[in-house]
Amino acid sequence: MLPGQANQSESSTMFAARSILLLLVSLLLGPGAAHAGEFSEFRPLGFSADGKVFAFEEFGIQDGSGFAFANRFFIDTTRDAFLPGSTVRVVIEDESAGIGAARAEAASKSASREAIHRFSDNPGVIAAFSPASSLDAAAHRLRYTPVSMVPQPFGAYTVRLREEPLPASSLCDVFGQTSTGFGLEMTEINGQPAALLLHQDKAVPRSRGCPVGYRIGGAVTHLSGGVVTQAILVLVRSHGFEGENGRWIAITRRFE
Repeated sequence: MLPGQANQSESSTMFAARSILLLLVSLLLGPGAAHAGEFSEFRPLGFSADGKVFAFEEFGIQDGSGFAFANRFFIDTTRDAFLPGSTVRVVIEDESAGIGAARAEAASKSASREAIHRFSDNPGVIAAFSPASSLDAAAHRLRYTPVSMVPQPFGAYTVRLREEPLPASSLCDVFGQTSTGFGLEMTEINGQPAALLLHQDKAVPRSRGCPVGYRIGGAVTHLSGGVVTQAILVLVRSHGFEGENGRWIAITRRFE
């Protein structure tokens, strides 16, 4: 595990614990209670001008409760770690409230931090995007260039993800003794073969709940002063109340 990875995994476990509790209730209710899970939507908020901070949001409607939620994350790209105390999580416990209300509340709570880093002035480039709805794209491999330009000044970058069984946290006891972690490697850098380890799970963080699989969901990039900052998006698929749920994490790396 790279330095800083444990810090990026630190976040409130209340959501994960609540999801497991709801799932246990659904199991007690019987198979007729299970219908479908939910996958959150991803939106990049942008980078700081120097690329040293990357921010993104995810949002959706929780399965089971029907409550709107919105989360905002702020990552120190020099360490691939969350900025201390920066994560914002909002759940509006009112089924009549919409996603817009949850997103607005999350934006309000992070407004001062976002004003400091001026993310809207540095949106970055969505170099590649492959959500679960993309049927023809490979789930564990992504190849892209970091900027949209012709002629292209950069060579290609390729990332590969591998899933692997790991000891399950106590949140997953009902499902068995193992859970699913992942490793992420960059096998091509600026058009040249490489073997750069970006991330390696040694344990599954409780904040992920009970993962059953992962998908490389895309890459968001930023270019400043000869430094290419990249945020590799990973979609975490986990046990939910009514089926599988999907949540986003980002693994960051700077190339000088």
